[in-house]
Amino acid sequence: MSVQLPNLPIGIQNFPKLRSTGYLYVDKTARLMQLIQTGAWYFLARPRRFGKSLTISTLDAMFRGETELFTGLEAEDWVREQARKPAPVLRLDMSMINTAASPQFETALCEALARRGMEEDIRFLAQTPGGMLQDLVAALYRRHGPVVVLIDEYDKPILDHIGDLKRAEEMRLALRGFYTVLKGCDEYLRFVLLTGISRFSKVGVFSAMNNLQDISMMEQYGDITGYTQTEVEKHFAAWIDTTAKKMRITDTALLDRIRDYYDGFCFDGATRLYNPFSVLNFFASGSFSNFWYKSASPSFLVEYMKRHVIQNPEEYRHLEVPEDFADAQEIERARPESFLFQSGYLTIEKREEQSLTLDYPNREVLDSLSRMYLDHVYQVEGYTPLGSQLWKALKNGDIAEVMRLYNIALSGIPYQDFAKPLTEFFYRALFLMLLRGAGVTAGGEIPTSLGRSDVVALFAERVVVLEFKLARSSGSIDRLRAEGLRQIAERGYARPFDETGRAVTAAVIVVNAETRRAVCAD
Repeated sequence: MSVQLPNLPIGIQNFPKLRSTGYLYVDKTARLMQLIQTGAWYFLARPRRFGKSLTISTLDAMFRGETELFTGLEAEDWVREQARKPAPVLRLDMSMINTAASPQFETALCEALARRGMEEDIRFLAQTPGGMLQDLVAALYRRHGPVVVLIDEYDKPILDHIGDLKRAEEMRLALRGFYTVLKGCDEYLRFVLLTGISRFSKVGVFSAMNNLQDISMMEQYGDITGYTQTEVEKHFAAWIDTTAKKMRITDTALLDRIRDYYDGFCFDGATRLYNPFSVLNFFASGSFSNFWYKSASPSFLVEYMKRHVIQNPEEYRHLEVPEDFADAQEIERARPESFLFQSGYLTIEKREEQSLTLDYPNREVLDSLSRMYLDHVYQVEGYTPLGSQLWKALKNGDIAEVMRLYNIALSGIPYQDFAKPLTEFFYRALFLMLLRGAGVTAGGEIPTSLGRSDVVALFAERVVVLEFKLARSSGSIDRLRAEGLRQIAERGYARPFDETGRAVTAAVIVVNAETRRAVCAD
């Protein structure tokens, strides 16, 4: 007898549609009640595809008192009481508004306000976004009482122009004027929530709304979006069991793999979260892939990469930063680690007094960033077929073929990147990016009892242990080869894998700095 699997809400960000058509819903309404009952002005930053829009839609339905949608949910009683006097809601989605230039943006914003006014037959006296906002909020208040304002993707107009500082500043000024008016409407407002990707400093958009409480990194709201381990195991139990059977592995083994790929996001230093979009797509497809990266071209990140000096992805592993590092500057001028954190590519590994340690949340994100780095920073040509060949060569333990492919990648890097002397770290990090971009499970600086191995690549039936050396001249290659082989043997880099039942391949890769080519010894 087949198990009835709950429908997966892939791409559905509309709460009424999700609930009325029987899609799976991970109940977050207890957190939303807590938000409503303890304050009035909020800001929440989360990466794209992380549930911000669904959160906005859920709050909209709660304040409107749509009781039939909340049966069996934590907020059922609260919504039933709210239905006795529904609140007027003004909801704006900045991602749906034309951001080509400031004049078009302001026109489109006026049109969005006018459409909401038409629902109530409200007549506007003003013709500017700020003036129309004031007219609309005051009219809704007079007719229905205190107004709820929900603004999704508040920073989209700026992110769309991250490669054009002048236009980004024009958008910021337009938004600042709009939000200044919103703050001035406080006497008419019951609840305000803005969501977005970035947390701007006080000299930016937030200077107009310094009354906002930023809950983005608060532990009590750490799980307001995203899925916790408990939620995944509870709500996806049938999917876990069915998928594990198809893959012919245990439920526990499947959960370990899902955790490796999609868990690890942390915004408060305590709560670990799965990316909802990736989890849903994994169960729908039954295979592991970089769904979050593939869901949309992260154009703002690509533009940032082109304009800023982003180090090799390995540079940001276990990186210690001040606790307020993400508040320091506007996002288009921010340091790379701040930008990568705000866009979801870095997360909080550990939180201590006055400091945070950052790292990549999971394999999906690290693989995706490595691939983007190869494409847009090093511009490695023909990477896709090269990556699949590299995966096969490593899996078979064919180190000679691995070297051939690695040298192809090195030869495709623009000469400008070799203008300054490069370190061993550079060549090792590039190799790791190639592996991760190809979907190989690989790590760098793997500790043993006597030292750290440079690169370890893991396959079901083989482990590949590699030591990197950089020869400043051709005459030192043989010496460095011998040194690397002795290091692998004496420090036991391959020893932890001897009892795993997998074949172990160990080799030394020496890069000749003069020719920029790699040779090996195994």
